[in-house]
Amino acid sequence: MNPSLLKLLRSVDTPTVCNAIEVAQGKRGFGDFTRGTMLCSAPDDPPVVGYARTARIAAINPPEEPAAVIKERRMAYYKHMSEGPDPSVAVIEDMDYPNSVGAFWGEINTTVHKGLGLSGALTNGVMRDLGDLPQNFPVVAGSIGPSHAFVHVKEIGTPVDVFGLEVCEGDVIHADRHGAVKVPADILPQLEAAIAKLLDTEKIVLDAAKADGFDFSAFEDAWARFEAART
Repeated sequence: MNPSLLKLLRSVDTPTVCNAIEVAQGKRGFGDFTRGTMLCSAPDDPPVVGYARTARIAAINPPEEPAAVIKERRMAYYKHMSEGPDPSVAVIEDMDYPNSVGAFWGEINTTVHKGLGLSGALTNGVMRDLGDLPQNFPVVAGSIGPSHAFVHVKEIGTPVDVFGLEVCEGDVIHADRHGAVKVPADILPQLEAAIAKLLDTEKIVLDAAKADGFDFSAFEDAWARFEAART
């Protein structure tokens, strides 16, 4: 991902990226985004942007495998997270969903992930320790809860499903208080231009609506110019 695109993606919200993908594709119907309401640990922070590092966890029941196996997999998980491209995003499926109870994302784990170079986390699972999480490491999660329960890593690097969004290793993720979107690899070279076009086009209606004397006639004119510009 080139630096200018990364900077731009960190300056716009996830709905803008969804719309820009449609601009780049020249049609509506793009569907690689989360469904339902998600929660963000730092809703006023810039969005999480990066290449996905995936894993699956569970927490309701104690692990059935030997403690040594669980420990080895946990260390393998952190090694996997540390070896991702820059920037990387942890995308973690909680296999207990929709009955998730174990907060994998608390003060210690978020601080470790940030220290390993990741830019944030996306999960259908639980977060906690709000107010004590490190700055500049947003977590977009399915719920908030007080306990880690029996949380343990089950799989590393496998495809995951987070609120209906299927994510594989290396997918480009953009996430904020609205949820998350997966950016198709084939439109990345066009995405900067698509975002610029989208913002310029939306400005036609927004500027008109904020101007003094705005009425239906002004709206009708602005909307006609808006539709002509976005086709």
